[in-house]
Amino acid sequence: MTTLLVIAKEPRPGRVKTRLTPPFTPEEAAGLAEAALADTLAAAALVPAGRHVLVLDGRPGPWLPPGFEVVPQTGGGLDARLAAAFAACSGPALLIGMDTPQVAPELLAPALCWERYDAWFGTAADGGFWALGLARPAPSLLLGVPMSTPRTGAVQHERLLAAGLRVGDLPVLRDVDTAEDARRVAAEAPGTRFAARHAELTAAATGAGR
Repeated sequence: MTTLLVIAKEPRPGRVKTRLTPPFTPEEAAGLAEAALADTLAAAALVPAGRHVLVLDGRPGPWLPPGFEVVPQTGGGLDARLAAAFAACSGPALLIGMDTPQVAPELLAPALCWERYDAWFGTAADGGFWALGLARPAPSLLLGVPMSTPRTGAVQHERLLAAGLRVGDLPVLRDVDTAEDARRVAAEAPGTRFAARHAELTAAATGAGR
């Protein structure tokens, strides 16, 4: 059975979503991050994986639903932390982040099937990636990939192909990094906690003349 990994930071002001400030305050940015994380975990919990694991930088809070194992992130750069998350899995694993609150169980379900593919890949609209699945987790496939650049997704995808893996593509999703990203994702997923929190904050800002 596939292990579903969610890698995330505890949503504390000043530690998450710093590119949302301004126009949002650090507390508001953390609130948006918490909503995004809660949406992501709720969707992941509905995916019939063998294990659900939150790979967390920080401490769990009330946003954590039941059914998740919580393990700490290792040190090092993001490539090393992603590699370590896969290294802890003995079988197929699918990893997603906390920046795509519009994710839904039906988007992730295909990546539990390994008959045709050795890897699954979800490209992010900013050039990164939001999902990576490996039938046989190999940390070396991630180590050294430059993270948080417009070429991150392309480099990682090329790394998979160069290893001779058959790669299945998941839909392109937009990460929430900037205020414009937040606006667009909230509009695309109006029924989410993230959209509700975004609406509250933008309405309050309009009322305050911000």
